[in-house]
Amino acid sequence: MSLRPNDPTYWRSLEQRAGDPAAQAFAEREFPEGASELPEVSRRTMLTLLGASMSLAGLAACRRPVEMIVPYVNAPEEVIPGVPRHFATTMPLGLDAYGVVVESHEGRPNKIEGNELHPATAGRSNVFIQATTLTLYDPDRSQTPLRYSEPSTWEAFRSAWAAIAEQLGDGSGLAILTESWASPTKARLTAAINARYPNAMWAAYESVSDENIYQGIEQATGTAMRPLYHFDKAKIILALDADPLQTESDNVRNTAGYARGRHVEGTHDSMSRLWAVEGVHSVTGANADHRLRLASHKIGQFVAALGARLGVLGMSGSMPDGVDAAWVAALVDDLARHEGESLIVAGRRQPPAVHAAVYALNAALGNLGHTLDCRELADAAVPSRARMAALVAAMQSGAVTNLVILGGNPVYDAPADLGFEAALERVTSSIHLSDHVNETSQKVHWHLPRAQFLEMWSDARSADGTMSVVQPLIQPLFGGKSDEEILGLIAAGPDPESGAIRSGYSLVRATWNALLGDDEMRWNRVLHDGVLADSALPAKTPPASSVVAPAAAATAGLEIVFAASPAVYDGRYANNAWLQELPDSMTKITWDNAAMLSPVTAAARGVGNGDLVRVTHRNAEIELPVWVQPGQADDTLVLALGYGRTAAGRVGDGVGVDAGRLRHADAMDFDSGATLTKVGDGYEFGQTQDHGSLEEPQFTLLGKKMNTPYKRPMVREASLADYREHPHFAAEMVKVPHYEQMWDAPRKYDSGYQWAMTIDLNACTGCNACVIACQAENNIPVVGREQVHRGREMHWLRLDRYFSGDESDPQTVFQAVPCMHCENAPCEQVCPVAATTHDSEGLNTMIYNRCIGTRYCANNCPYKVRRFNFFNFTKDTPEIVKMAQNPDVTVRSRGVMEKCTYCVQRINAGRIDAKLEDREIADGEVRTACQQACPANAIEFGNINDPDSKISQAKKSDRNYAMLAELLTKPRTTYLAKLRNPHPDLAPESTFTTADGNDAGHAGETTH
Repeated sequence: MSLRPNDPTYWRSLEQRAGDPAAQAFAEREFPEGASELPEVSRRTMLTLLGASMSLAGLAACRRPVEMIVPYVNAPEEVIPGVPRHFATTMPLGLDAYGVVVESHEGRPNKIEGNELHPATAGRSNVFIQATTLTLYDPDRSQTPLRYSEPSTWEAFRSAWAAIAEQLGDGSGLAILTESWASPTKARLTAAINARYPNAMWAAYESVSDENIYQGIEQATGTAMRPLYHFDKAKIILALDADPLQTESDNVRNTAGYARGRHVEGTHDSMSRLWAVEGVHSVTGANADHRLRLASHKIGQFVAALGARLGVLGMSGSMPDGVDAAWVAALVDDLARHEGESLIVAGRRQPPAVHAAVYALNAALGNLGHTLDCRELADAAVPSRARMAALVAAMQSGAVTNLVILGGNPVYDAPADLGFEAALERVTSSIHLSDHVNETSQKVHWHLPRAQFLEMWSDARSADGTMSVVQPLIQPLFGGKSDEEILGLIAAGPDPESGAIRSGYSLVRATWNALLGDDEMRWNRVLHDGVLADSALPAKTPPASSVVAPAAAATAGLEIVFAASPAVYDGRYANNAWLQELPDSMTKITWDNAAMLSPVTAAARGVGNGDLVRVTHRNAEIELPVWVQPGQADDTLVLALGYGRTAAGRVGDGVGVDAGRLRHADAMDFDSGATLTKVGDGYEFGQTQDHGSLEEPQFTLLGKKMNTPYKRPMVREASLADYREHPHFAAEMVKVPHYEQMWDAPRKYDSGYQWAMTIDLNACTGCNACVIACQAENNIPVVGREQVHRGREMHWLRLDRYFSGDESDPQTVFQAVPCMHCENAPCEQVCPVAATTHDSEGLNTMIYNRCIGTRYCANNCPYKVRRFNFFNFTKDTPEIVKMAQNPDVTVRSRGVMEKCTYCVQRINAGRIDAKLEDREIADGEVRTACQQACPANAIEFGNINDPDSKISQAKKSDRNYAMLAELLTKPRTTYLAKLRNPHPDLAPESTFTTADGNDAGHAGETTH
């Protein structure tokens, strides 16, 4: 007897769910057309070359890559060639500060991980942290000061500023526009500028920010503060139009806390329950146990009605039309029964009134001081749209004669109706410090190259107020300066002795001397650890004052929602090719944004995937393709920001459409009244949602197509209640036949190190950090939009996204799919030149210089995890970009197959260290790139011959199962099944039915 889920149907795309013939043909073909044929060379032609390939195998094995070695003339004493060094620093992003540790090879930083000592990362990271090394070596970064778009020098700028400073007087006419930041040194220099120029005007602006949250808490408490969420302490979580697990602030800490609250080791464990109310189908909503589709403009009405049902003073109103009463009743029951153990989070798109009401709800539920507290906005430039509007008005009136812009790109991302670009033309002298000559840099009088955080001295405060230092790993590649250095020039002029701009180190050290005194040991400890211990700000939980319930927003026509892109954010990462080619967690689109509509709305308006539409809003219009997104709220149009750049660089220019042209200062996050008109069709996205499909094959019998007798459950899930009743459900879903092996195994795996991996589907949120980490670690090339469309993307780790249930309101599950490192690997059995073989430690290895590109291995891999270099994708890589490559990993050439190696270079490094110290490799000493990056701690890796290792314990879990174990591949990579925790009143009677005929007793057998 075995267990099968009642509804085993998972689908990746609407076309697959509907049984579209083209989608079915795609699945039957197994590989995308472009991914299975070389240009002008068919598979049939390739087969004719088999005989020649055997004779060429020996020659291929002798091929050696060309290596250019340049030795040190005078080698630094502390540098050992080939041995990386690690340094702690901090990556600022708005008011967030992520503590990181940077791996540096001979003075060249090329890999970044989270700092285990920093509370914001605790050793983990996200996609932006992982991709930042590519930004450092971007050849399109600004390389020289420009005056009226002509090359100039820093000396010329210093002279120009000296002339300006002589005329500033009390600062009247001076305005400084910055990005948001939280930095003690910047705050000190700001105070010094205000003392010297008391009439100077300041504004901080971000296209995407938490300003609504700070203002909402100020409305509720009288003080603007930032919230700090403790997801690990919450048993009931309600996310309101929020995505704290991916696109919103402090997402690494949030994801780690959420995963801890969902961690289950056995049937005796409990886990939190996540409710989500949202219009945009976000990663947070995809992980919810219960999800309600609701347009953004209706969230305020929902909050007021929820407060009324919970008896919160001042709250009243009815639920929006169409909201399921039973769903709301179950939610109210959960919140009421978990006083002090619940958490309500509203997203940054919601207006301040909603955030004030949410704070009041948390206070009424007893959550303050338990699952939620607040921290002072110390040493911070807090973004303010009102101040930005006042600045633009002053520029238009001529009151601003000297404008200094530090970072940002307001010509591109300021609200369309502000008219920032036109106002900029009225300023007598304008200066812009930026990392690229972007849209704003092209309109100012002086453009100055900006240093990246890996090149400069600075400092920062994280969400909880913890202080850390930003220290450089490399000298500025293009002579850029930091914000601190320009602020120091404005505050006190150049250094009186050298006449040069004061160094960032001297400015930062002056700040920290005031904090630490002249204690050199404490300073060195801060540099070493990357964080000042015990420097977090005290938690504050002021009571909520009388809060006015948010009113329902008036609407007309189509709601339009502006969402931060999970890939390019607000456009600042548009020139990062790793992020552009990263498949979106929900849509699987790369290199594009789209007009996203729900299936119902798309059908009502007669449009589908790839149709071109004109979106008109407040007399502005854009044209872009449609993407039909399951789970999105009806009558809602979602547009990702950050695309349509014209001065991003060779990667980002012309990618997607600038949705910001439709934004207005009074509706930066969402609005109503948009219209949509179809103007064309046939747009082809570079999307990957059907690539690597593992659907069961179809067979033809007497001219009739026959389906296989059962669905192959790639992902397996159950409710927590069903898991307690059937703890072995995951292994019992599939019958694994017991056949005698027809030949002796080439080796036994009962001694030495035996490497293996588990991926916990219950922890994985689908954030994509593992995908970028793998790419950064293993020199995986970027192929471009056209090649992605052809199915030729090169990512070694594929993040599959499955939907199940109704297309308008599906459930979602994510599954990371690397190489399985099968003990009985089908790929090894068909390679004619033994380019893929098994080693004594259980790794399925690749010998690149043997590979002659027959691709038989890819054809024989049931998991579709092998990647082929159709072109020499690194041939035209600029020399500076090559500095981002990992010197421990071979750069592959055209005609070579590649795949996940379990980061064998890290295994070898751990083996060398252990040998030098005459010991065994310790558990956890070797971590794969994906494992180390994962903020949810969803991946375990280690030696399964060590019974006490974490990987051995994970393999013993009731939820452990092997994908396609029935094929007897014996994969070393296995999965822990996903669990959901529905409310008893909303849960189905049972997730499982029994089915006879399967031998459940052997269902879980996977490896030796």
